[in-house]
Amino acid sequence: MSSGTTHRVVEAVWRIESAKLVAALARVTGDVGLAEELAQDALVAALERWPETGVPDKPAAWLMATAKHRAVDVFRRAERLERKTALLGRELVEAEEPDWAAALDEVVEDDLLRLVFTACHPVLSREARVALTLRLLGGLTTAEIARAFLVPESTVAQRIVRAKRTLAAAQVPFELPTAADLPGRLASVLEVVYLVFNEGYAATAGRDWTRPELCSEALRLGRVLAELTPREPEVHGLVALMELQASRIRARTGPDGAPVLLLDQDRARWDHVLVGRGLAALRRAEETGAGLGPYGLQAAIAACHARARTAEETDWLRIAALYEALAELAPSPVVELNRAVAVSRAYGPAAGLAIVDALTAVPALRGYHLLPAARGDLLLQLGRTAEARAEFEQAAGLTRNERERTLLLDRAAGCLPG
Repeated sequence: MSSGTTHRVVEAVWRIESAKLVAALARVTGDVGLAEELAQDALVAALERWPETGVPDKPAAWLMATAKHRAVDVFRRAERLERKTALLGRELVEAEEPDWAAALDEVVEDDLLRLVFTACHPVLSREARVALTLRLLGGLTTAEIARAFLVPESTVAQRIVRAKRTLAAAQVPFELPTAADLPGRLASVLEVVYLVFNEGYAATAGRDWTRPELCSEALRLGRVLAELTPREPEVHGLVALMELQASRIRARTGPDGAPVLLLDQDRARWDHVLVGRGLAALRRAEETGAGLGPYGLQAAIAACHARARTAEETDWLRIAALYEALAELAPSPVVELNRAVAVSRAYGPAAGLAIVDALTAVPALRGYHLLPAARGDLLLQLGRTAEARAEFEQAAGLTRNERERTLLLDRAAGCLPG
């Protein structure tokens, strides 16, 4: 096997196994930052040795054993060997060829779940939680995260370093939250996963309308979380929402990369495997009997679109009702704006415009480009083309996404006098 091929194998193994490796080491060391350093040391060792010795039969076990040997060295240098040997050293000498993969399998679920809750701890800022989650659980490099979010690599590196320091300074334990803390902590985890997905589904800035690789990473994290917390309806609700939205990604752009809005999409291009997975996840959320939460309700809305064979067959009355339920459960100006669009489809543009007009004075939506975009669409349907043009132009000036700006300017240009 060539050196280049071996490096690609190492990278693939790392992407698959790094989260388990960091999680297991964090359980033993109690320090997420140290655990990642040890795992990175094992990665470097693999990159150096595997091209010469070949890829071992159990690469994950090799990485784990190497990382634990590094841990013993670290503790020895820190004069903590006596206290830590009971946790690490004994495991290294009790058998000539310990089956580290089997040892990992015994604890991997709890370890991974602990790592999820630690990386998404509320003591961290939202940006830090996203960066640390992608680094520790996604195995992404700092450069990959920076490219995905269109920020300097140094910015991402600083966020990750500060996140680790914050966790250490706050003495955040590497453990599962108590039953009393679980709802709030789980909400923080789901928020991070959905933030990653949304940045991929509708990029806030840059030249690309979508970044499918981020959607895929969020979906992977969501599916892992659903396996680890099978009785949590909102986890299944979020997975359902992401699966259903991801099913439309191929149809969201034309051949030239230009955006294609939902009602104009070629539904034959939707991924019906993902639609099936999304509907199955929604059923799992419903079958818990706990009722649908905000993510579950949004998934139910996405399911209405997924079940409609054509845009004309969309059940807008049900979507409007679901948005009303969502507004009662998780009120926000953005939810209200989405409800206005659904109401306009169900009961006419004038009804939707009345809701949107009431939102123009809401401070939280000041500078939010989708507000004038929605208002422009409703005004256009009512034949008020001059006003619609002004709204589309305003929306174009507010968005940071180049593709979206072009779309909005084209819509403005299309507002010809009646």
